[in-house]
Amino acid sequence: MNIQQNVPLKEKNWFKTGGSAQFYCEPTTDQEFKKALEYAQTNNLELFILGDGANVLISDDGFDGLVIHPQLKTITHSENVVTAGAGVLMAELIEYCLNNNLSGLEEFSNIPGSIGGAVYINLHYFQFFLADFLVSATLIEKATGNSITVDKDWFEYGYDDSRLMKHDYYVLNATFLLKNVSDIEVAYAQGRRVEIARHRMSRYPNGHTCGSFFRNFHDDEVTVTSHGKKVIWVAYYLDKIGVKGVLKSGDAIVSYQHANMLVNQGNATSNDLISLAKNMQELVKKEFNIIPQPECLLIGFKNYPLIK
Repeated sequence: MNIQQNVPLKEKNWFKTGGSAQFYCEPTTDQEFKKALEYAQTNNLELFILGDGANVLISDDGFDGLVIHPQLKTITHSENVVTAGAGVLMAELIEYCLNNNLSGLEEFSNIPGSIGGAVYINLHYFQFFLADFLVSATLIEKATGNSITVDKDWFEYGYDDSRLMKHDYYVLNATFLLKNVSDIEVAYAQGRRVEIARHRMSRYPNGHTCGSFFRNFHDDEVTVTSHGKKVIWVAYYLDKIGVKGVLKSGDAIVSYQHANMLVNQGNATSNDLISLAKNMQELVKKEFNIIPQPECLLIGFKNYPLIK
């Protein structure tokens, strides 16, 4: 197991910011993943499991501990059941499935992320959630290095929430139940994949972002209603305060396409992005007396950098 030191993380996340990992490794097998956990435990190191880096903001000071970047890339299938390693990218799995006449996961086309990260957060787009297709997963326990196989119910999924967020277990692989389809149906799914990608590219920034920075509000956090329902969508409030394409800090700016997406225009630091996000929080609090909280994972910060 090759444990590297002082590895830059800037090119390993979508924001293209952040410092270095004190220790870093890329396990390619379950056994290597177990050895990495043992190394962290033996050396009393903090752990961070890095997937595709599409939903993280890493401190400019880096991460003081061990970053594990899984490279478990195996994909297998039997009939309409497919299993993919935690390091497989969602785009790679969709391509594999369509090449083998398996349909369903194309609903997540053009969404960055690894299988491990997608299972962690219950990846979603419009009415589809990854849990709609997930059958089971193999996990490794942080404390013991033992592997267990669990079904979908184990994850206790909510919106952008799962039991994995307790950080006691990590994903090794996941198994999905899909639909066997004909060649004509595959062609239709390929067309849908292209259309979803076109739609997403027209609505959202395509790089140097983490996607939605703030989570939506919970019902009990808001008082504004529309048609008898609580307005929980954070983008609604951000649109109201007029930050889209205007508010910036250093080289970090709120996307002109979406008010809840922050973009590194090229030379932003993580501190720039934090400053921008905090400014957004302050403006929403001033106008609506509520404070947006991040959906983006904040990694390596010694103290919580935003407003609670």
